[in-house]
Order: sequence, then C-alpha cells, then structure tokens
Amino acid sequence: MKKTLILASASPWRCAMLEQAGLLVLAEPANIDERAIDTALEGPGTGPDDLALILAEAKAMAVSERHPDALVLGADQVLSLEGETLHKSRDFEEARRRLLQLSGKTHRLNSGLVLCRGGKTLWRHVSVAEMTMRDLDPGFIGRYLAHAGQAVLGSVGAYQIEGPGIQLFERIDGDYWTIVGLPLLPLLTQLRAMGAIDG
Repeated sequence: MKKTLILASASPWRCAMLEQAGLLVLAEPANIDERAIDTALEGPGTGPDDLALILAEAKAMAVSERHPDALVLGADQVLSLEGETLHKSRDFEEARRRLLQLSGKTHRLNSGLVLCRGGKTLWRHVSVAEMTMRDLDPGFIGRYLAHAGQAVLGSVGAYQIEGPGIQLFERIDGDYWTIVGLPLLPLLTQLRAMGAIDG
C-alpha cells in the first residue's frame, strides 16, 4: 500500500484482517452513537443495506474530518431476520434470547464499506451473506455461551464463526469476509482501481 489507510473503527479483528492482507493500517474509532442513528432511521424505507452503508459512512466521515488528506475506511454490519433489524446483545440473557430467536431460521448479514477522503465519499459497497442456524437446544445454547464468553456480546448475532459459533450453523451462503464484517475482495479491487495499492 502506498499510504496508510485509516480504519474508522476500534475493532482489532478488522484491523488485523487488513494488515494480514498486506495493507498499512491505522485504527481510529469514530466515536459515533450507532444506536441513535439506528433509532432515527427505523421504519419503512430504510432497509438493512441502507443502514449498513449509512453507519459505515457516518464512521468514515467522522474520522475523515479529523484527517482530511487520508483515505478512511468505514465498515458496519447489520443483521436482519424476517424484516427486523437486530442489534448487539447487552448481556448474556439477551444473547440467549437472540440465539433462540435465530434458531432454525435464516438471517442475513449486510456488511457495508465506505471509503472517504477530505470529507467526501469516494466509494460505497454492501455484501450480503445468508446464515441458516440449525435447531438449537436451549441447553446447548447455555453451554455455548459459557464456552464462548464475552466475545458473543461484540457480535450482532451473538456468535463468531471464526470460533465455536460455527457449530450453530447448518448452512452458510456468502463469503467468510462478508460474514466477519469486512468484505475484503471488493475493497481490494477498489483500492487497486484508485491506485492506492499495487496491482
């Protein structure tokens, strides 16, 4: 990479994925109130794709204003089930209810990416994955949560497929990078097209 990419996030996972792909990355949290944005946009007319992009863009813009000459990446992921947008669980009881709600059903993960520079949006992208959970026994859910620990509270679906969360699933349609919230292949394609990385 010719210049450092600023990731508008405190996510160590996203930062590590970008670094593993060979990019020079500086992580800087956007410090926006995601819940307030969610609440303001609830209702008809704003789908999961839109919400993922709006949140990713809000993050990228907030950091871009502090670093006007830098290329800034914002990323966000939205989970939807049967038309309802779901949020991260606040505690283990809410995570348990979330997994019961998702059990035996197919939900969608919409992963949005936005690149900004100088307070202007240069590129927006959404990738979608469909995740089908197997029918989960309540006892298994309890054991899973005890094993997975605090990490489940950092995931909108109360799972991380890169760990024991993979055991919750019967079928996955979509690429790994979309599922973990950073669709790398379209991002790398765009960075090459912009001349930001060698290619």
